[in-house]
Amino acid sequence: MNQMHRREFVKRVGLSAAALPFLMGLPSLGLAAPARPRQRLIIMFSPNGTIPGAYWPDETGSDFKLKEIMSPLEGFKDKMLVLNGVCNKVRGDGDNHMRGMSCLLTGIELFPGNVMGGGGAPAGWASGISIDQEIKNYFQSKEETKTRFGSLEFGVGVTDRADPWTRMSYAGPNQPVAPISDPYQMYHKLYGQLKDKESLQSVLDDVQSDLKKIRKMISAEDRQMLEQHETLVRQMEKDLKEGEKKKLVAPAPTLDTGVSASQNDEVPHLSRMQVDLLINSFVNDMARVATLQYTKSVGQARMNWLDIKDGHHGLSHEPDNNEDAKKKLTKINQWFAGELNYLLTRLAETPEPGSTGSMLDNTMVIWTNELGKGNSHTLDNIPFVMAGGGFGFQMGRSLKLDKVPHNRLHLALAHAVGHRIETFGKKELCSAGPLDLS
Repeated sequence: MNQMHRREFVKRVGLSAAALPFLMGLPSLGLAAPARPRQRLIIMFSPNGTIPGAYWPDETGSDFKLKEIMSPLEGFKDKMLVLNGVCNKVRGDGDNHMRGMSCLLTGIELFPGNVMGGGGAPAGWASGISIDQEIKNYFQSKEETKTRFGSLEFGVGVTDRADPWTRMSYAGPNQPVAPISDPYQMYHKLYGQLKDKESLQSVLDDVQSDLKKIRKMISAEDRQMLEQHETLVRQMEKDLKEGEKKKLVAPAPTLDTGVSASQNDEVPHLSRMQVDLLINSFVNDMARVATLQYTKSVGQARMNWLDIKDGHHGLSHEPDNNEDAKKKLTKINQWFAGELNYLLTRLAETPEPGSTGSMLDNTMVIWTNELGKGNSHTLDNIPFVMAGGGFGFQMGRSLKLDKVPHNRLHLALAHAVGHRIETFGKKELCSAGPLDLS
């Protein structure tokens, strides 16, 4: 349905324009009817490396066991692809945290710059586009896969400070893309340019009334999706009221990382809000590519909700014989796996608009990190866990690869959506072609 028809529909039924984004993904209204299942990509990031012994499965193939860190993902094991042996082989300017973060999705060197890294290694921004933006541009170049935003960049507890440690998405050379960490700001972006929370509250009131009105016109399957929309609206309304009391994203005393103390302690709540907004944006086909970035490289978040008072980055530097630090880091990374489980669960329980199955069947989710191991700062064996479907990969496996450049994984992602580029990032690291995951 074109824009004129959409406006006519809204006028004829007596809906507010604010409701339209919530209704675009309901197939029985005929406002959007994809010719074939949509392919979607989500890249989730958590920082400071992992604990290899508590992370990587010992077995390869389909008969593998998840260790402690990935235990929250047990229910999705048959839809997972664990890739051990993927390495960031990009070298040049900057320290490993900087290159680990800003070369993670770009696969190419950082420009020379004056941002001083560890050990006196300065650098600037990445010198190329990131794979999420490359795939976004490919989708946006075709009418059948073009969406309103193309991609959405979600943050959770990411500092306002901009440097190579805080950015993994790049629109092009020297063009970092900032994630949005305030869910209210993301809500404004998705559902209207609103001046303040009072105007947002007014829109929410209108939308709730409109969603009740449309219930009679849709199928039983669409009602399930509509109920999820209504839940989101009710939750946003509740969060608005509670946020005023807690001053959730208001200015507050800052930690040494630049993250407000309130944001640090509210990370679990902010995480769920951001995931719910991400799911809703995908249901309504506002974008088919998203990133979900938790804090940043060298991030010193204090996981008080896990009863861990140490800064994350400081803990990651402790030696291997510090069993207390390893236990805490395992718990931290297990929490991130739990957030990934929530994201996968939300995708799995949401019907694919206009088709059969769930949204997870057509969405590839990748959980990654800037380092393989925190205290060694290694760029070998970067954590890459994939989950979902729709890309033609053979899931339900654990693979041990022979130190393959991560550029080859990015090539495989591009080819899986039909974007048959020959190289991505640093050309010399692409000579063996895309990684074969079929």
